[in-house]
Amino acid sequence: MKVVVDYDQCASNAVCMGILPEIFEVRDDGFLYVLNDHPDEALRAQLVEAVNSCPTGAISIEED
Repeated sequence: MKVVVDYDQCASNAVCMGILPEIFEVRDDGFLYVLNDHPDEALRAQLVEAVNSCPTGAISIEED
């Protein structure tokens, strides 16, 4: 699976980082960074939660 972020929609509000800090990080510059865009399958449930919790709908999962 691959993490995809639509940076035009992303508000960098860090909701995803609160759910899955292993994958998402909002840095001091105010921008969201994806730390691992091909996470382990073990993180799928948390990643789905982050996708569903994103207030702007900017995060999605693509299947490899």
